[in-house]
Amino acid sequence: MRKYLFILLCACALFSCREYQVSDDPSLRLRFSEDTLRFDTVFTEQGSATLQLMVYNRNASAILIDRVWVEDGKAFRVNVDGEADLARLHELTIYGGDSMVVFVRIRPEAMNSNSPVLVSDKIHFHLATGHAQSVVLEAYGQDATRIGRRGCQRTEIAGDYRFTAEKPYIVFDTLIVGGDLTIDAGARIYMHQGANLYVLGGLTALGTKEQPVLIRGDRLDNLFDSVPYLYAGGSWGGIYLQSEAPRNYRLSYTDILSGTVGLACTSTCTGTLPALRMDGCRIHNHNLYGLVLSHVDALVTNTEISNCASYCVYCDGGEHKFIHSTVASYFGYTNIRIQSAAKEDAAAVYINNLSKTGPQTVTSFYNSVVTGYTANQVVVATPFDQYYPGVFKGNYLKTDTLRMPHAEKNVYYEKTADTTAVFVKDFYKYKEYIYYDFRPDSLSPLRGIGDSVAALPYPTDRNGVPRAGIKPDAGCYQYLP
Repeated sequence: MRKYLFILLCACALFSCREYQVSDDPSLRLRFSEDTLRFDTVFTEQGSATLQLMVYNRNASAILIDRVWVEDGKAFRVNVDGEADLARLHELTIYGGDSMVVFVRIRPEAMNSNSPVLVSDKIHFHLATGHAQSVVLEAYGQDATRIGRRGCQRTEIAGDYRFTAEKPYIVFDTLIVGGDLTIDAGARIYMHQGANLYVLGGLTALGTKEQPVLIRGDRLDNLFDSVPYLYAGGSWGGIYLQSEAPRNYRLSYTDILSGTVGLACTSTCTGTLPALRMDGCRIHNHNLYGLVLSHVDALVTNTEISNCASYCVYCDGGEHKFIHSTVASYFGYTNIRIQSAAKEDAAAVYINNLSKTGPQTVTSFYNSVVTGYTANQVVVATPFDQYYPGVFKGNYLKTDTLRMPHAEKNVYYEKTADTTAVFVKDFYKYKEYIYYDFRPDSLSPLRGIGDSVAALPYPTDRNGVPRAGIKPDAGCYQYLP
């Protein structure tokens, strides 16, 4: 027994000597977790998130690094093993089988360009043996127009305002537009944490399929691992259209993503109401509501409203028509915890027709989808179901059968052992890099159930896919083999 113990101690001693002894072998090399450390697009004059570069010594002997430096050093900031001043680093030793971490950030200067510009640099590691190794640093710097500043409560614009597509906008605080707001096709609006947009006049946001309008949070990096901040709701406030007089609101191909409230359109009118027209839009992943309509007339077509912690659609006062639209409530339906809010026990669509003083609520759905992962996704709060004037026709609905005079030719969810998938993907699996996809599955019950007459004004879906003539699919997406 003593013999084996002696051999073990000798082996440990030899291994320990090899591990801590600095080698002068010129063939030894460091290994890096990345040959090129790449950042996502970074706004100029604004700091990025911090990325990590791991430096490994896979050899048995220690390696001595006598100098580390950044070639240009203007945009990238590097911290090596806890030291930010690289000039103070001398004779840095990485023992055999050990490693160290390098932290890298970037704060690019203004590019004087509307398009992203590549920014690159190199970290050099000079070994005591005379050999030098390098890692490339890359990022795209993007100039932006800034509105407001951090720490402010609000920025007010008394008259009209226009967002153009020349370069992105960053809204740092609550922006109040007192007049009409125009958003050009291709405009990109990035909202800082807690920022809201209030429009007191009219709104025109005319994106196209090729150049949509984008409104989202300003974090372009990842929350962790391969999960971008864009997938986490509540990263900014919401959009509020508020009026005391009839206004016109027009949105086409406008994506409103991952805030607290997507779009709340409300008024104090009781006679002629403001009119909202939405086509080809996407309101997705919000910590409270998706679309709120209160004392407003609305026509919503070819639009996806999905994944909200509370109601995806809330209707209260006015005439609302949803045609070939998809309302899908799968907020937080994933195998990874990324949301800061929990899913409420709320239906995807709530129609409130109980007011005794405001305008009557007449909400209708044609060739649309209302579903989610909980039981009842459509609630019509009305005194007498048999007198409710709204129409439900050619839809796929996850709810109890609507006992209303104008509910016909709908397909209702049925839980069976062989229930087929409704969508291509209604569950987010982050390791498989597969996000939600609310297009119809090949065997989806959405296929061929739409009313052909209601579909006539909308011959293509949100993606430009032609709809079948006499048997269109329900929802904003037509099945594409």
